[in-house]
Amino acid sequence: MEQKNAYIQIEIKDGDAILHYYPAKDGGDGLVPKEVDDYLDSHQIVGYDKNELRSLITGETENVMNMGPCLDTQFSECMYVKISLDKMRATCHFFPPSVGGPLMNVQDIIMQLQGKGVIYGLKPELVQDFLNNRLYNTKYDFAVGTPPVIGKDAKIEYFFNTNPSLKPKHYEDGSVDYHELNTISEVNAGQILARLHPADRGAMGKDITGRDIPTRNVKDMKLSFGKNIRISEDQTEIFSEVTGHVSLINGQVFVSDVYEVPADVDNSTGNIYYNGNVHVKGSVRGGFAIQAQGDVVVDGVVEDAFVSAEGQVIVKCGIHGMNKGVIDAKGNVIIQFIENAKVFSGGYIETGSILYSEVNAAEDVFVNDKKGFITGGVIRAGGKVESRIIGSSMGAMTKIEVGMAPDKKELYAHLQKDILMLSQKINKINPIVKTYQDFIQSGKMLDQKNLMYLNNLMAELKDAKGKLQDDRVRFNALHQELLNSKHAKIKVARDIFPGVSITISDVSMTTKDKRSFCCFEKKNGEIVVSNM
Repeated sequence: MEQKNAYIQIEIKDGDAILHYYPAKDGGDGLVPKEVDDYLDSHQIVGYDKNELRSLITGETENVMNMGPCLDTQFSECMYVKISLDKMRATCHFFPPSVGGPLMNVQDIIMQLQGKGVIYGLKPELVQDFLNNRLYNTKYDFAVGTPPVIGKDAKIEYFFNTNPSLKPKHYEDGSVDYHELNTISEVNAGQILARLHPADRGAMGKDITGRDIPTRNVKDMKLSFGKNIRISEDQTEIFSEVTGHVSLINGQVFVSDVYEVPADVDNSTGNIYYNGNVHVKGSVRGGFAIQAQGDVVVDGVVEDAFVSAEGQVIVKCGIHGMNKGVIDAKGNVIIQFIENAKVFSGGYIETGSILYSEVNAAEDVFVNDKKGFITGGVIRAGGKVESRIIGSSMGAMTKIEVGMAPDKKELYAHLQKDILMLSQKINKINPIVKTYQDFIQSGKMLDQKNLMYLNNLMAELKDAKGKLQDDRVRFNALHQELLNSKHAKIKVARDIFPGVSITISDVSMTTKDKRSFCCFEKKNGEIVVSNM
């Protein structure tokens, strides 16, 4: 390889330092003026015109400059070391010795690197390359660290639909089909259900100073499953042992035969508790209960009964709750109508009408039938509420609350009360503790009874302060979520009547006039109404 970068060399002649400048060739790099100044200063060559030197070392032709007196008779080859900020690389470049001066060897270079703290990742072959073919003002990476190998989190690959679409079909005339719903994920015996891809731990790195560089922590996972499933010997695959229905509930795979009730849930069946899915071909009569670990599908109606599911609940007709009926689903609820009932959903709720009911959804509430209406009761949704009609001309008390999942809003109110109670408790205890502490600091002694009472009081104070801090952290997180609920809105596809109470996040209002085709949203700290 041929020298391409510019460089200088000093010749000591009759007590003067003579600088020989060799310009860059074929697009090579020029000299850095500050490095040249530092190099000359290190050899006590100071009596020169810096402007003249700048002009010389930026030129394109070889040149010579008398730098003035020099005390040294000669000096050796010089190496400059630059260590990167992350200490992963030591980059070196050289200035030649004065004419006739000594050259560096391998030991000189290694010792200088070690003096800079470089003890790992040395590249002796590159050092030897330089010694075999000296190129000055040329960068050599004589030491390079080993970067860490970033690991990968474990991952589970599922071979079935883990989020089936349960939204009913909507027709152009505005009607909704609650009968044909694709909710069942069928599985055959022997079929693979899931595969675990184990975590890759990665590997630690090391910088050139020998310091270990940790890789990131990775997340482990394992296959979680219920009955009717077998796992492979290496614990990485699971298979169905039966032909039936597969679902994923809270990260756990379940396979079960659907439990079918051929007619009504009534005196002939009693209450139903099933570790899987339940399909009722008839209705659920008053006073009876269904509790399922999977989905519940009811072809008929639900009366003043209790239906609970870890999955979805689908009622193809509706619920006549008579102020006693309850539907509680961890997943979505799809139902033709809701009348005088309580309905809770961990997902969204889709229905044709809501009449004098308490309806709670972690996500959205859709009332989308062609005559869809919400009249009376309380509707709460973490996201939005959509309906054709809200309220009534007769002034039925109707409340709509959006912006936070109902369970979170309940926790928010509970934490608010707890914080107030704990603050009052701490304010009550603090003066008593201080009185005792002042008594002790005055040099007096407490008897055993009072000492025990003080210790108990201080323990109670510590517990109260710890719980108060935890409650404030949780409360502030919920409060921030409440303030930032961007998707919360109420959409009215036809009419909303006067007297409807609307709450969006932390702002409330009551409608005073009848409005049509409008949307209520929170903007700049207040509820605004826009036309759709």
